Amino acid sequence: MKVLTEAIKEVRDRTSIGIVDCKDALIEAGGDVEKAIEVLKARGLGVAGQKTKRVTRDGVIEAYIHHNKRIGALVELNCETDFVAGTDEFKELARNIAMQVAAMSPQFVTSEEMPKESELDPQTSCLLLQPFIKDPTRTIREVIAEVIAKVGENIKVGKFTRFELGC
Repeated sequence: MKVLTEAIKEVRDRTSIGIVDCKDALIEAGGDVEKAIEVLKARGLGVAGQKTKRVTRDGVIEAYIHHNKRIGALVELNCETDFVAGTDEFKELARNIAMQVAAMSPQFVTSEEMPKESELDPQTSCLLLQPFIKDPTRTIREVIAEVIAKVGENIKVGKFTRFELGC
């Protein structure tokens, strides 16, 4: 099957994934751009799953202060190398996660951190399970997995804290 260059460009522009992978996904999806993006997302989640065992010793600490200066968050986001920590994708992810923490006030990174007898809803109290504030159709875990697929390294949220005046 011949794939149009415009379709490859569109998939690449929307996903930031390599040209060959975009072309392969389009072939698998029969030339449908939306289906190709779904194929790449599924592959990305698979790639992310393979990288979870790799050690993350580098990264950044990102701060977000809300415009009213009454809410703020600090997030430790880890990756494997300082090279990836310096990429725009990684920096944007760190910023988005810090904004998520400030907006949604999670208490735990993962559901495994929750006390067994806790009656809290994991989807609201665990950062990785929360719907992403910029796109509620995806969870934070899915957003991280997409960046893992783009940069080719494991990424983990180390820890976070949220500050609010008067609380």
